[in-house]
Amino acid sequence: MKIYRHTQSVLMLSLALLGILLGTAVPRQSSIPLLQAEEPAHANNNPLHAANCTYPPSPYTIYLPSIASAGSNPPTPSGPPLPPPVSITSAPPNNFPSLRNELRSQGLDLAFNKIGFHVGPGGNTTGLSEWMQQLDAACVPFFLKSADSGGPLWEAQQLMKVSGVLHTLVFRRSVPYQGAAPIGNPDVPDYNLDPQTAAQKHWEWHKAGFPPELDPSLVWFETINEVDKNRAEWLGQFALETAKLTLADGYRWAAFGWSSGEPEPSQWETPAMLEFLRLAGENPDKLAIALHEYSFTNANIGNIYPYLVGRFQTLFDICDKYGIPRPTIMITEWGWEYNSVPDPNKAMADIEWASWLYAAYPEVKGAAIWYLGPGFGGIANQTQKLIAPVRDYSLSNYFAITPGQGAINPDLFQP
Repeated sequence: MKIYRHTQSVLMLSLALLGILLGTAVPRQSSIPLLQAEEPAHANNNPLHAANCTYPPSPYTIYLPSIASAGSNPPTPSGPPLPPPVSITSAPPNNFPSLRNELRSQGLDLAFNKIGFHVGPGGNTTGLSEWMQQLDAACVPFFLKSADSGGPLWEAQQLMKVSGVLHTLVFRRSVPYQGAAPIGNPDVPDYNLDPQTAAQKHWEWHKAGFPPELDPSLVWFETINEVDKNRAEWLGQFALETAKLTLADGYRWAAFGWSSGEPEPSQWETPAMLEFLRLAGENPDKLAIALHEYSFTNANIGNIYPYLVGRFQTLFDICDKYGIPRPTIMITEWGWEYNSVPDPNKAMADIEWASWLYAAYPEVKGAAIWYLGPGFGGIANQTQKLIAPVRDYSLSNYFAITPGQGAINPDLFQP
């Protein structure tokens, strides 16, 4: 594939970034390609082989706030907010490792669309394998969450082992696999026990049900879902004990699975919860925070933004306040309503905005569109119509981001 650099594009991108720094209009969408194929081909004909997907390590140092010592005043948040990402459209095939090098030569970095899919046993996943294969071949990482079905994750992990592309894969057990869960519901721990004992019993049951075909060094594990926000201190202690167990057993664990709009900011600030956040922030490749972000309406993805979609920014603001490294975030359920999605045109406009928002934060690994699995009013048949357009968007759009960490300002990302 012949690649040409458009110097005018580089100049225009630089001017756009200067405009952000000077407080002028924020360019969310751009038709400016930094690199473009001589004869753009359809994504199906991408000549890049997955074996070429080696991204160089980032040359940038991200300065995290120092951890406050006991009894000291919390440090101030990070410096000024960073400029929002610049969205760039470039017809595939794109050589993304080269694009990253090009951006880094300008003091920037590359980010991708992080919005993927949530699957389950059954439903309608027609086209999902092609989505995975084509993104993997193009060196584009994807986000995939599965409840109770190891098959799609196994397929993704096998691609990952060959290509080295860092896809983010998440498994959750939501139904009993053999015998009942400790309290009958796999999603919640036994609140009647002390948190340490509850964690031990809950973890042992879930660990025994982790699909043997999945590699725990590659696939994240969720073991609780939509838990009781009013038990924040208990859950903080539960999470600390579970984290010790998962770290010792060699698993990657994503905690909480909070409902959209939860928890309240003060519930992140209990002593045990802050201790767990610090542990997670110090182990970003082994521990994560799982959140759900729904708008609760198909009409407006930005409904009461940033209190539903975009709420993760509150957590980052609290971590900055206490000098805690921002933890890895996974939006393991994302979308509109529990039983429907908008038509593809409306949905893609919403996905483009959310993709721009999440691109600004490297700690956010992805968001899984709800839902390709069974039930819930047949939502899978609606969501399946998004697989191809999400694939095409991921192959033809990327983001130029400013490395580092700035203060949180949700107003920069108003939908």
